[in-house]
Amino acid sequence: MVDYSTLLGNHVTLKCRSIDRIFLQAYVPKLQTVGLVIRFLRWVRGVKVPTSVAFGKIGDAYVKAIYWYARANHIPIKHFVKGEKKEETARPYIEAAAKEGKERVVLIGICQERARAWRSWRAKGQEKSRYPHMEWGRQQTFVNHYYFYIWDREWGPAFWKTNAYAPFPIWIWVNGHEWAKRQLVKIGVHYEALDNGFLSCTQPDLLQQTCDRLGPGAVKNFFWRWYHRLPSPFTKKDLRAGYVYELAFRQFEVSETYVLDRPQAGRMWFEGLIRDHLDIGRPEQIKLVFNRRSIGCKPGRFRTQVITKDVDAMLCCYFRSSRIKEYFKLGRALRIETVICDTYDFGIGRRLCAENWRALRAVGESANQRLSAAQAADASPAPDVVTFNQITRPSALDGLYAPGIRFGDPRAMAVLASLVHFQHLITGFTNAEFLPLAAKFLGAPYKSRQATYDFRRLKRKGLIARLGNTRRYQVTPLGRRIGVLFTKTFNRVLAPGLTDLQTALPEAITNRRPLACAWRRFDRELNTFITKSLIAA
Repeated sequence: MVDYSTLLGNHVTLKCRSIDRIFLQAYVPKLQTVGLVIRFLRWVRGVKVPTSVAFGKIGDAYVKAIYWYARANHIPIKHFVKGEKKEETARPYIEAAAKEGKERVVLIGICQERARAWRSWRAKGQEKSRYPHMEWGRQQTFVNHYYFYIWDREWGPAFWKTNAYAPFPIWIWVNGHEWAKRQLVKIGVHYEALDNGFLSCTQPDLLQQTCDRLGPGAVKNFFWRWYHRLPSPFTKKDLRAGYVYELAFRQFEVSETYVLDRPQAGRMWFEGLIRDHLDIGRPEQIKLVFNRRSIGCKPGRFRTQVITKDVDAMLCCYFRSSRIKEYFKLGRALRIETVICDTYDFGIGRRLCAENWRALRAVGESANQRLSAAQAADASPAPDVVTFNQITRPSALDGLYAPGIRFGDPRAMAVLASLVHFQHLITGFTNAEFLPLAAKFLGAPYKSRQATYDFRRLKRKGLIARLGNTRRYQVTPLGRRIGVLFTKTFNRVLAPGLTDLQTALPEAITNRRPLACAWRRFDRELNTFITKSLIAA
């Protein structure tokens, strides 16, 4: 069968790189510390003794404004129950608004969720004082959250979530693919949707240009347009005093979609990919999501297969709070998504601005491309003979000696198997992050000084490279090819083959293994030949 990298290259009808889901939190910087909170209540709202009771009155007025807004605009209110899928409940309302083409809030959902709110209490010894000294702190509490499900002319479906407790945070969710769809409609470009993506487009180049054009300005425009329409706990006087929201990243997804000409090509590709990566790279999680249930009264035996009907495969690898996931979307397209949940994992700020936006997008696109390149290299990793000899034999580059990497050496094999770990594709690895991986493959303690020696050897062989002036290393394309080749050959050829060649294996096992049977026949024929030759001599 053709390797899966060639299969993917020959059957792609549309390729699209875009921002996918964007989850942001809006916060008021001037309400994030105790001193600023007291200043707001005392000097802006005129409260003589600042306590959380004053915030409670502001919150009660805010809740009344939400209900008044719902009645005035004929918006249904839904109280979500535990375990209810909010998006599924809101979808009919959003679809109805989309058919009308009218921008509006389609549903307000209410549910209790955990939040951190400002609380005050009397200081010790101030219980009977008329004007007591108050202690302040942020405490976890379960409070009502209000979901405003919106159909927007620029972003399509979106939601706006808030609560009535100080510091009155706001969360917003939008989708970059839906924004691109609205822009294509404006300029008259025909496309066919694939859920929150694209199945086809009459002008693919213009589609990619549109996706690349999305920036933080469009997100800020969405926020402020709806901020001035929806109820708010802050008055115009508060805004003039500087109590204005700032936006910060909570989740940022960068996706790459490959639409295939036929579902069979996609299934063949995913079958080859997962079969080839069950041991290469040691992905943290390979999930099989079944679209059907096994019913106890139904006869027959139930078993799990990697690729079969009604099964969607998903490959996930994690780095700190972020992850890459790869799956077959609706049986038509391969989707790779880098989900960044904490920008600090990559040394990027959380505030929504052009600089942070570009940096996060570059991280996501780079991770997606490295995953695709790594999988393509894994399909056919064999290097030329000269390169193989340079790796396995001692060498010297610019006067720097590098010992050879011996195939079959337990420590060398553990180091190479650790190199091709999928999580290294995102930001590389450090000495400390490498130690537990190598120790797991080696089955013995692996010390930092051993890693330092191995890193020096790998770097001089060109298998890894240092990232700038940091202590992090990145696997080179040659390093991944060598690591995959050695790991595949050792785990899939040498180790099983040597096991089959053992003459002490029971016949019940050897009879089921073609290599073991062939070796037994060869061993018998060789013994017969030697015996006859010795007699003839």
